[in-house]
Amino acid sequence: MTFTPWKRGATALEHTWQRPSWHCRACGRAWPCAPARASLTDDGADRVSLAMYMWGNLDRAMTDLPRRPPAELFHRFVGWTHTDQPVQA
Repeated sequence: MTFTPWKRGATALEHTWQRPSWHCRACGRAWPCAPARASLTDDGADRVSLAMYMWGNLDRAMTDLPRRPPAELFHRFVGWTHTDQPVQA
C-alpha cells in the first residue's frame, strides 16, 4: 500500500501543521496531534512510507524550531510511527 498523506476527508485536512510553530491549525496542539496521527495511520498505512514522510517534516521542523531538543522532535515526528499499537484520536 502506498502512503498518501491527507487523502481521507475533511478531518484529516483540518489537522495540518502551521509553520513555523508546528502547531495544529485545528486544535492548537503540537503537530502531529492525536487526530492527525490517527488519520495518518488509519486504513493500515505503510509504516515505512509514513516514517519517511514524517522524517521530511522533522527536517523542516528542526529548521523552524532550532531551540527544541533533537530527541524531543524525533519522538514527536518519527518515533511514534514505529509502534505496533493503534493510534487513537
